[in-house]
Amino acid sequence: MAINNVASAAAVPPLNTYRVVRRAYFNRLFAPIYFSAVAALFYHHIHTLLRHLSSGPSAAAVVPTLLLILADFIFALIWLTNQSFRYRPLIRREFVENVEKVSPPADFPAMDVFICTADPFKEPPIATANAALSVLAYDYPPEKLSVYVSDDGGSQLTIFAFMEAAKFAAHWLPFCRRNGVLDRHPEMFFGSCRADDPETQKIKAMYESMKTRAERVVEIGKVPQEYITEEFQREAFSKWTPDSTKHDHPTILQVLMQNNDKDTSGAPLPNLIYLAREKKKGVPHQFKAGAQNALLRVSAMITNSPLILMMDSDYISTDPITVRRILCYFLDPAIRPTLAYVQFPQIYMGLNKQDLYGNECKKWMHAGPHGGDGLDGPSCVGTGVFFARRCFYGSPRELSPIDVPEMNPDRVIEKPLTSQPPMDLINKVGGCHFEAQSKCQWGQKIGFRYGSLIEDYLTSFQMHMDGWKTVWCNPERPAFKGETPCTLVSLLVQIKRWGLGFLEVLYSKYCPLFVGIKNLGFLMGGAYSNWALWPLSSVPFTIYAFLPALALLHGVSIFPKVQKLIHSLLYRVMSID
Repeated sequence: MAINNVASAAAVPPLNTYRVVRRAYFNRLFAPIYFSAVAALFYHHIHTLLRHLSSGPSAAAVVPTLLLILADFIFALIWLTNQSFRYRPLIRREFVENVEKVSPPADFPAMDVFICTADPFKEPPIATANAALSVLAYDYPPEKLSVYVSDDGGSQLTIFAFMEAAKFAAHWLPFCRRNGVLDRHPEMFFGSCRADDPETQKIKAMYESMKTRAERVVEIGKVPQEYITEEFQREAFSKWTPDSTKHDHPTILQVLMQNNDKDTSGAPLPNLIYLAREKKKGVPHQFKAGAQNALLRVSAMITNSPLILMMDSDYISTDPITVRRILCYFLDPAIRPTLAYVQFPQIYMGLNKQDLYGNECKKWMHAGPHGGDGLDGPSCVGTGVFFARRCFYGSPRELSPIDVPEMNPDRVIEKPLTSQPPMDLINKVGGCHFEAQSKCQWGQKIGFRYGSLIEDYLTSFQMHMDGWKTVWCNPERPAFKGETPCTLVSLLVQIKRWGLGFLEVLYSKYCPLFVGIKNLGFLMGGAYSNWALWPLSSVPFTIYAFLPALALLHGVSIFPKVQKLIHSLLYRVMSID
């Protein structure tokens, strides 16, 4: 099988390649055969329905047939749209070793990391801090790396954990570089290695102290005065008013670490910035999508990096060269102009071999994205995804109007971050009334899109309709790992959220069955339709779960006898002569 090299020129070393999966051709041959069987099934259903209607319709005969037609129609529609993923699945490969041959590290693009959290009691701050530490330790120039933590709960417990993490980072980052650590998530590293040498024992003791203090403040529900020992901490905590709550608080921004700071080896540290956007009772805050849009605007005032990594608070980075890997696409001149994002799979920790609840989501996280990659690219799954900042501001051909010039995604900020960023602008763009007063249609034409509980799916759908392309990157070593629902109740809550989100899009003006197929074509529109149709599969499952048993109890025949089918087939074949 030929491998397509996507290098821009013969003189430039290749950054990535791809190949079409062999079984794609067998899928294309099998699809017409399966379609013929589906057509025969519907011929039987319609023939049976007409026979019942012509012989004096009765509810006992007509209703089961109509229910079977409904169930099989939904199954057929889901199967038909699912063929989009099987038409041209791709396998990609990156040549990370060639990145520095194309661009020296000093010319690497800057990157902002967005980590969102909302409730310190549901999402422990120490876990969120560990996620931040795993990306702060990336094998990437620290002066080009900024990590933003969005705390939608506006909690002192969360910012305290990150104050502790900032102190620990000055020791942790050089330790990882010196020892070539791959798992740069402290909890994972210390849980899987033996601390035999003095240096590792010292670092582990520091981490355990940080962890104990962060967990202690959550346990008692406040930050004790004896834990506030530095002036910058007192200044940060003074930004909370006595009336501040998780649903009502002002914009709070605190620079916890910046490039001017040095680690214990004398190397510069990345930026670490805490943000709690303004929230007021009665003012819609648009949940996670609203928090991400606030991060987009605030980060534009401070760093405005051209690349953005989105991460959930329960996800960790497990490969320090991940940023260099995505540069294999963002530095490729053949791909870069229309590349919106590079999506990595969601790999879950703690799954047993049986995976009783199907949390691995093989169709969504493996088969589907590889198939979408052969079209215009996979949809976004909300975490472990690297965006080009430009893709949030219109199509590749045209930049959407922006009413705040500092938010222009092409603006380059040369000066380093200071501990006193432009708070007047930050308070403006981070305020809860900014979007309503803006003429840029935030959440409609710019930023993450509103209108669905699954903002990542809707946002990527509209990006593809704007002309952007996307890439699925699935290296041998997982780039990210995350937590998965460990109880049936939490799993059902997650499935309910996904289902409602897909239905919101399916029944909206952005219905992929119509708008998607019209603008993206049958294959790409069908791929997005397949996701949106997934909740409707509950209808045929319910029908087939109960209808056969009820029909059997009441002596109603709903399936044809095999002998009759054979006789009918032979009769039609002989009638042809």
